[in-house]
Amino acid sequence: MEISRHAHRKDEHLSLAEKFYTPTADSQFDQLRFVHQGLPEMAVSDVDFTTQLGPLTLPVPLMIEAMTGGSPRTGKVNAALGRIAAATGMPVASGSQSIALKDDAAIATFTPLRENNPDGVVFANIGAGHTTAQAQAVVDMLAANALELHINTAQELVMPEGDRSFHWLDGIGETVAALNVPVIVKEVGFGMASETLERLADVGVAYVDLGGRGGTNFAQIENFRRPDKELTYLAGWGQSTVESLLEARSVPQQQVIATGGVRHPLDAAKALALGASVVGSAGQVLHSLLRTDEDATITMLQNWQTGLKRIMTLLGTRNLAELRQQRLLLSPELLSYCAQRHLDY
Repeated sequence: MEISRHAHRKDEHLSLAEKFYTPTADSQFDQLRFVHQGLPEMAVSDVDFTTQLGPLTLPVPLMIEAMTGGSPRTGKVNAALGRIAAATGMPVASGSQSIALKDDAAIATFTPLRENNPDGVVFANIGAGHTTAQAQAVVDMLAANALELHINTAQELVMPEGDRSFHWLDGIGETVAALNVPVIVKEVGFGMASETLERLADVGVAYVDLGGRGGTNFAQIENFRRPDKELTYLAGWGQSTVESLLEARSVPQQQVIATGGVRHPLDAAKALALGASVVGSAGQVLHSLLRTDEDATITMLQNWQTGLKRIMTLLGTRNLAELRQQRLLLSPELLSYCAQRHLDY
């Protein structure tokens, strides 16, 4: 059955994401440095990191990124993620809901995100190749506050059963115009270039999730699922999260969510300083949930919030606008990237 194959793939993705998890990342945050300020003249309690994502007011600039759904096992993970989001006040994004458009039974594997987080901010998620009506259906399914519309050409081309034709831009523009919630165009681990961002801006996209290289690697995951595993040469494809943030600075009319290899509050602070409105993590949250439990994962994410306030205090920044005024020091590699891409920093 087609649906059972889809459900099996969802379980494979979950297992392989954990199999390939590493505590280090290639997102290049370690190639950025803040300049310490020894006289901040403020207290930790002075920090207000409330953030605005379009019409959405978020109490923290951190979110639990899209992961899973579509099988009984992943439904249990989504229930836990909903409870974790409710306990931490963080937005949470659904994994791709396309399977739930084909099989009504799969809907119950996604709705626990909302059922266990009735008052929180939930993002629906579907691929860019779907119709506006289908996009509205997945929003309605979760009573979602926003929609992540994911683009994933590299994943599809490596995926054994993936798509081979990609004509998405006009449909993205139609969906943005039709829906009454923010539509966030999201990459899935390969980053975004300024050219992509500009083309999205031209069709009305005001929100992007950069999904940079450095976190969960779907080229690696899908290649592992191939019989001959012959596409290993694409494992490093794409722009890192930091490179994508530097690219996005040239398209200031878009609000940015930074995801991909964010492993601790210092990574998040650097992403926010480079212009992100929100910073998301999936792999780190999933690893904690699978290896420990819900309570430990809640504690970890609460510690991230406390840690971010500590870092902002070290910099003497009371809010995110002040944090974005900090000029980070870039490694020679990143400076070379900016020069070759003609990016101002």
